[in-house]
Amino acid sequence: MARKNPFATLMDGSAEAAPQPALDYTIKGASRSILSSIDEMALRADKFLEGETIVELDPELVDPSFIEDRLEDDPAEYEALLVAIKEGGQNSPILVRPHPKSSGRYMIVFGHRRWKVAKELRRPVRAVVKELTDQAHAVTQGQENSARANLSFIEKAVFASRLSGLHYDNDNATVLSALSVDRSTLSKMLSVTDMPQEILRAIGPAKGVGRDRWYELKLLLERPSNLERAIEYARGPSFASLSSDQRFVSLVAEVKSGTRTAKAVTPKRVRKWAAEDKAVSVDISTDGKHFKFDLKAKDAVKFGEFISENLTSLYAAFRDTAK
Repeated sequence: MARKNPFATLMDGSAEAAPQPALDYTIKGASRSILSSIDEMALRADKFLEGETIVELDPELVDPSFIEDRLEDDPAEYEALLVAIKEGGQNSPILVRPHPKSSGRYMIVFGHRRWKVAKELRRPVRAVVKELTDQAHAVTQGQENSARANLSFIEKAVFASRLSGLHYDNDNATVLSALSVDRSTLSKMLSVTDMPQEILRAIGPAKGVGRDRWYELKLLLERPSNLERAIEYARGPSFASLSSDQRFVSLVAEVKSGTRTAKAVTPKRVRKWAAEDKAVSVDISTDGKHFKFDLKAKDAVKFGEFISENLTSLYAAFRDTAK
């Protein structure tokens, strides 16, 4: 007999589900090209658990997946899940497979937060054990990610980047299957994650930030001076105290303020000229947009008038030399 959808609690707001954040990338317009039907994804992942025997495992014998899918846990969401499981038990099993390298151990395919809660509560974790290859593991984990409504755009993009880096194929077919996205969308996701990991991890999941704003930041950081400024700012003592969305907004503002300053302050070039008889001297300066003569000494006025009266012929001579 088919089991109850193990992801139903993540979608219907029942006891074990963590509360959805007010800012959720998945409900924004740009995200529609990233997520397929949540019901379809949940059904696909459910088939890995349907009809399988649920066992209880010592959480100390279980290791995380070889592909990380979260940049950081939301403390409030995690606490809500912990309270729900503490009071009502773990209703939905996690999926694990025998560890590919360590005999007697297991590796999580999905259900990391339920596993962490079990460890914290010192309880066995309820799990389904299935034999899976690395590639099947990655696809299953990605499909479960697509069914989960609270992963942000950048978390999905980072997962796609890490999976693509494993080179299971030459055309990213595995990534496309795992996340149920088209090639155009995948290309945009991979381009956004092409920035230093230190910056990505410092900002975190930023659930209220969509693809276009991440791409704006990526372009800003392509300038070395902006990247250096961003890294220095992200390492500051007050940065980590902000929420993830606030970290993103403040970092972008900091980088843009540096860009504006750099454009506004252009060093002037200054040089001097003087006639051999010292009857006139000139201070010459330029800032890249303006060029100024400051004439001094006794012939300054007469020489200035001479230049003014002969501007037409002087410009013609300049044009001749510029040919």
